[in-house]
Amino acid sequence: MGRKKRRRVLAILPESIGGRLTTSSLIAGLEQNDCDVTVYDELFENNLQQVLEKKFDYIAGYDFSGLKIKIDNKLEIPSINYFSDDIRSKTSGPYWEEYLPYLEDSDNYTFYWDRQLTEYENFKNIFYLPHFVNCDIYKDFGVEPEFDIMFAGRLDTDYRLGTFEELVLKMPELKVAWYAIDRHYKDARSRSMYPEIIDLCYQGFIDNEPDMSRAINNSKIVINMHSQGLTSLNYRTFQTAACKRLMLTDYRDELALFDGYMPFYEDMTDLLFKVENYLDDKDAYNTVTENCYRIAHESHNSKDCVRYILKTVK
Repeated sequence: MGRKKRRRVLAILPESIGGRLTTSSLIAGLEQNDCDVTVYDELFENNLQQVLEKKFDYIAGYDFSGLKIKIDNKLEIPSINYFSDDIRSKTSGPYWEEYLPYLEDSDNYTFYWDRQLTEYENFKNIFYLPHFVNCDIYKDFGVEPEFDIMFAGRLDTDYRLGTFEELVLKMPELKVAWYAIDRHYKDARSRSMYPEIIDLCYQGFIDNEPDMSRAINNSKIVINMHSQGLTSLNYRTFQTAACKRLMLTDYRDELALFDGYMPFYEDMTDLLFKVENYLDDKDAYNTVTENCYRIAHESHNSKDCVRYILKTVK
């Protein structure tokens, strides 16, 4: 018997930073499943028509990015569309209303990160699929972390900014790292009552998977504040678990994915208590991180989750 033909996939790397990180794990999973992957980078490339001269079996993208290219260029191939933004919102793209009806077509497949939002939709081919990560990149480096606490993302609401500031003010003995793009740093600093805190904690911008993995490994605890979805866990949750670092997150129903091991906080008092407790109690810390690490690597790795996608779209 001859060798099975490799599936040729055009993968769209979107402009958004969060989308680029998520899509990187999708691309890794395609490659780990022996697909021939061509990546078109919307942020840095402008040679789409040249790329489309090749023949592909599938087009894969984040939110509407792949579907838009398929429809605009009349590509007659199935699309794989992974959403970790609300499908019916501009968070998934400014053109979401125009391309939403195409999700009804039988050759367009939607994989949605939020269980409850998935249940609200009735597209022919919509499937619930939580985030997954490339465990060849997100893993325990075995290093001693420099920082006690890390937060990555926008401090774009009063709640987020206030929570971050209060955490730093009430635990001044801890070393805290914050990562965000420059304009979000400047925005937070202009709104903050304590700009010196923002300056002290800001560690720059991360736009790629290896650097994010290193940053997580360099922190003992990662703080999470969800901004989208109803029941879902965001990408940072799985990145942190896969690096064997402790995630402290606000409550989501899908924490059940981690079999009750991943802790959550209810309010600031609870957050402060749990930060202090897990930094002091190494046994409790290790119980959480080892079990969440195991679950992330067994059930939320890019190879197995993308294999599920490929079996679904056959």
